[in-house]
Amino acid sequence: MTIPDLNLLGSWQFDLPPELIASRPAATRDESRMLVVDRQSSSILHSAIRELPRLLKQGDLLVCNNTKVVPARLFGVRTKTGGRWEGLYVEEVLQGRWHLLCETRGRLQPGETITVVPAYERRSGESPTLVLTLIERQPDGGWIVEVPDVGSPWEILDVFGSLPLPPYMGRKLADEDDQDRYQTRFASAPGAVAAPTAGLHFTDALLEDCQRHGIQTTQLTLHVGIGTFRPLSTDRLSDHRMHEEWCQLPQTACDAIAVSKQSAGRTVAVGTTSVRTLETAARAVGIPLNPWEGRTNLFIRPGFQFQVVDGLLTNFHLPGSTLLVLVAALAGYDLIMEAYRQAIAERYRFYSYGDAML
Repeated sequence: MTIPDLNLLGSWQFDLPPELIASRPAATRDESRMLVVDRQSSSILHSAIRELPRLLKQGDLLVCNNTKVVPARLFGVRTKTGGRWEGLYVEEVLQGRWHLLCETRGRLQPGETITVVPAYERRSGESPTLVLTLIERQPDGGWIVEVPDVGSPWEILDVFGSLPLPPYMGRKLADEDDQDRYQTRFASAPGAVAAPTAGLHFTDALLEDCQRHGIQTTQLTLHVGIGTFRPLSTDRLSDHRMHEEWCQLPQTACDAIAVSKQSAGRTVAVGTTSVRTLETAARAVGIPLNPWEGRTNLFIRPGFQFQVVDGLLTNFHLPGSTLLVLVAALAGYDLIMEAYRQAIAERYRFYSYGDAML
């Protein structure tokens, strides 16, 4: 038997039938299936997300990401040529200056302007336009653009933008169903360009059921960035450099974690973004946790020593992705790869709108 080299990208690949990629959500949020991986017994159980309260125990704590996906996808034309242009808001770098990823035919030039139009038809009134000025090309291929002083980024994007759905969903414009289902029930802090997908499974009823079983919830924030779902681009994991994302661990979460730990409860991260926030904060301020905010580029891979997280609720991830590597760092490579083999054999749904794994 050949022992895989976990530093090699090839060890993290698997064949995924394309029909298992979920382009639409389940009929209801809490209808998803859930694969349960027990690290202590190395067992795998087929269950459902509605059974989560009975699979955890009294005193456990669910830590959720309350980031809100902003309508970051923009459409327009190059003002001078009339050529089609698409953009993706990344972040505001200074007041009135945004970092955007741009897609168009031909080569964009500094000083060129882009005329942006609303992504959706307006029911009444004249359709507004927004003129962006390209300032400087960035190493990631994006641009710093100057934006007119007509409101905050969120106000402007609400008028002109569309939720940025992942390419594998097969549609550029989010529809009415996506407007609801591509946001979690916790979403309150705008800033993400992709959803923290493990949180998409929760309904008010499921949260109430958790509470009845003595399982509490708390919240933190990590604004999910464009690099989160990208596959690894280097042949060796040790050569990969993680993108940065802004995150915040508030006092309320620190207090909830402390109370849970005192009663021998487990800290169960809802999503890999919650894992990265908790473990980054632990390395920044130590244990016991204290409030912290900043940017993280933490790459969690096998051999990582977890200081806060005891369990994880997550979705099924892309082959060769840092998210798959993180999950295996917590549960073990062999066990996770076997879980993925079973998930494929049992026709679980993959990616953002897919099923869950505990």
